[in-house]
Amino acid sequence: MAYSGIGGQAVIEGVMMKHKDTYAVAVRKPDHEIVVEKKTYQGICKNETLKNLMFVRGIISFVESMVLGLSTLTFSASFFEEEDKGGHTKAKSEKKEKAEMGFTIVLSLLFAVAIFMALPFYVSLFFQKYIPSETLVILIEGLLRLFIFFAYILLISRMEDIRRVFMYHGAEHKCINCIEHGMDLTVENVKASSKEHKRCGTSFLFFVVIITIIATMFIRVDSRILRLVLRLAIIPLVAGVSYEFIRLAGRSDNSIINMLSRPGLWMQRLTTKEPDEEMIEVGIASVEAVFDWKSYVETVREKEMT
Repeated sequence: MAYSGIGGQAVIEGVMMKHKDTYAVAVRKPDHEIVVEKKTYQGICKNETLKNLMFVRGIISFVESMVLGLSTLTFSASFFEEEDKGGHTKAKSEKKEKAEMGFTIVLSLLFAVAIFMALPFYVSLFFQKYIPSETLVILIEGLLRLFIFFAYILLISRMEDIRRVFMYHGAEHKCINCIEHGMDLTVENVKASSKEHKRCGTSFLFFVVIITIIATMFIRVDSRILRLVLRLAIIPLVAGVSYEFIRLAGRSDNSIINMLSRPGLWMQRLTTKEPDEEMIEVGIASVEAVFDWKSYVETVREKEMT
């Protein structure tokens, strides 16, 4: 498998693909027409030194992915909003839309911190009354965090709309796997490709949870408040470390790296579903808008022959 540099995400009835500073969102409209929007996104950080600094680049990439992801989700959702009396989609001012997007990101982060960090910590304090081993209590806290992560994904996967998003997630992965394995980007080849990919955001979040469990083992202070504060303080570092591993995994076929990547790939079985042909067509349209896959595949084949 060769690294292509393409990344993306599933949106509502569509796929977003990004290559370097260019991204495209392809959406299957209610009338079954595929609409593609192509734009340039240079990110929130303009400092090239910081953007390429190990561990720091992961934090920046995570925030930028949230901003871009929410923007593309909003775009895809606009095709399915209720129409006004005149038959036109209700439009929001750009300023209002950005304000709402910023509020949503902040609210999402606060929700994630409360559910995945604070809740397991305070629940583990109950066990502290009966278990003398601090290491065991911290382990229970970590397992609770992992359980909540699994339960959350399983819960939302039961929703029909989310299930369709997971199918488009599968189409996104299949398209990338198809070209990275040197195959022409056709519906038939994409269908035959894997719906799991080592550079997936699901794998990133899984490793964030696992590395957080390991890191909290070293936080040993008496103050409960300080313990919680330190847990929150290490989140950026954990995100940076997780990003570096995912980045390495996407560029390497080393057997040890592949073995360490497997738990994240197993998690993707929950967040990716097999897409239908129409979904694959949307994924292909998104790739072709930002990436010259024919030249890339030809280069991959030439390397395999030498």
